[in-house]
Amino acid sequence: MLKFEKLDVYQKSLVYVQHIYEITKVFPKDEKYGIVDQLRRASVSIPANIAEGSGRYHRKDYMQFLRMARASAYECIALLQISLNQKYLENGRYISLYSELVVITKMISGLMNKLNEENDDK
Repeated sequence: MLKFEKLDVYQKSLVYVQHIYEITKVFPKDEKYGIVDQLRRASVSIPANIAEGSGRYHRKDYMQFLRMARASAYECIALLQISLNQKYLENGRYISLYSELVVITKMISGLMNKLNEENDDK
């Protein structure tokens, strides 16, 4: 198992992707190439950027990929709000998915802070 695969934030983001795929299966068919595609791509970008960044040689590059992962999480928030407004999501499911994203974004920020502290110690 590679180092990034052991990160709790990576594991949580994989679970989040699974949740997004599950909920978007019941979205209207005419949204297949709209919000469904965009929400799925944004959610997949979270663990993908965490993984890709961890494979970079320089900490600065890793930080940039973590920023992209966090930005993708923020994009998911907007897309979930739109889905709620369009009544594709029930409020309870929205709150649950939103809460997952809050945890994930905080974990990404924590990882970024840790990387900054490690760099400061050198």
